Amino acid sequence: MSIRRALVSVSDKRGLAPFLQALTARGIEVLSTGGTAKALREAGLQVTDVSAYTGSPEIMEGRVKTLHPKVHGAILMRERDDDREALASIGGAPIDLVVVNLYPFEDTLRRPGATHDELVEKIDIGGPAMVRAAAKNHARVTVVVDPADYPAVLSEIEASGDVGHDLRVALASKAFAHTARYDGAIAMYLSGLDAEGGRERYPRSLHLSYERAYSLRYGENPHQSGAFYREVGALDGTVGRAASVGAGGKELSYNNLVDVDAALEAVREFDGPAAVVVKHTNPCGVATAGSLVEAYRIARAADELSAFGGIVALNRAIDIDTAKALVETFLEAVVAPSFPPEALKILHTKKNLRLIETGAWLAADDPARTTKHVTGGLLVQERDARCRGDVEQARVVTKRAPTDEERRALAFAWAVAKHVKSNAIVMARAEGDHCHTVGVGAGQMSRVVSVEVAASKAGGLARGAALASDAFFPFPDGLERAADAGVTAVVQPGGSVKDAEVIAAADARGIAMLFTGTRHFRH
Repeated sequence: MSIRRALVSVSDKRGLAPFLQALTARGIEVLSTGGTAKALREAGLQVTDVSAYTGSPEIMEGRVKTLHPKVHGAILMRERDDDREALASIGGAPIDLVVVNLYPFEDTLRRPGATHDELVEKIDIGGPAMVRAAAKNHARVTVVVDPADYPAVLSEIEASGDVGHDLRVALASKAFAHTARYDGAIAMYLSGLDAEGGRERYPRSLHLSYERAYSLRYGENPHQSGAFYREVGALDGTVGRAASVGAGGKELSYNNLVDVDAALEAVREFDGPAAVVVKHTNPCGVATAGSLVEAYRIARAADELSAFGGIVALNRAIDIDTAKALVETFLEAVVAPSFPPEALKILHTKKNLRLIETGAWLAADDPARTTKHVTGGLLVQERDARCRGDVEQARVVTKRAPTDEERRALAFAWAVAKHVKSNAIVMARAEGDHCHTVGVGAGQMSRVVSVEVAASKAGGLARGAALASDAFFPFPDGLERAADAGVTAVVQPGGSVKDAEVIAAADARGIAMLFTGTRHFRH
């Protein structure tokens, strides 16, 4: 068989004219509609209007133009005599190639000020029907919904006059994913309208779209297989849009990517050069400094034992000095906005070091949705973006107010604590132009034990340090253990029935304490 006739009706016209010029040069007839036909004629192509082919004019300002037996019969016809005869009986001719993408509903939805009536008019009817018909009949028909697939389709047509079975199946799968995402976006929009026509924060119907990016070395454990699925439309600066730039080395595992995401989320908190070292989803060392290499060295030194085999996230392009520091020890992966060639040359000398490039940076307070799978369901919430300004606006509840240096350390520790598994305790110091953690207590069932873990990690550096607690101290014992370790300033949300006792314990030890009124659990 060979491609004889193509039906073209697209909203996204990128690359369309040269693609069709190559097809028409091979004698392939092009049927088209409305604005697409007009654009193709302006490009010098010969096009047959679908209305001329069907003998039925477009009506209702183009609302109805392709919903016709001659169109759908021509797409759905199988290579058998009774189908050929049925199509011929209505004067139809087979359509072998369907190039269709849909009205820009999602683009319109994202546009500020788009009205409900505009959105309804962007709900495509004929387009999805043609795409689904062509995808269903992929045994004979090639369907193309993405301009990125034009070169592959053209290559096969130029080689054999037709498109091979494997590519037709792949394109059919992509077509059904295209219409599923499209219908999902419409369902989410309509189910999110309230009685007054406003938009609810969480629609009654949730439709998320993912595509497999790559297989993983293994899942959470070596006996579990795994794959990474990227959210369609993922933002730059996220793991979803990140790409590996390492030269060979091992594939990423499930746990690697979980840690990469945790490190990336934490390092986004800081505007100046910053480094985060993560182990088992918890920051074990975090620092800001005047240069990226200094920030990394300080973060690594904060808990050098835990940093071995860790994941490092940096919020600047990797320079030569930082690259040299990164290869001084064993790391699983490094994630950063970019890796210039001169840094890559150095980093590639380290065997099995995975390098993950995120592209353009995403601000810490950028609005986004987070999801978490539980057995039989999905938890959805808005991203915990509120953190900056908490310490600056916090209430001093003790007799002594923190010094300027203590406030800097408290703000830094508070930003880190947001990314530590609860119960979270972070001890930090501000020294010169940098801030850094000295001890982190994470994921303990008792808050006082988290304080003890952080103090143990900090050792002598706890003396004069600031402490952040992600939630209130339920009893004075946690604060008293911190004071015993030498902590001089504390920030916590407050809100315990024992707040008065905790404040009295702080005053008795000369500790300055702030209440933010906001907690940052990480479960």
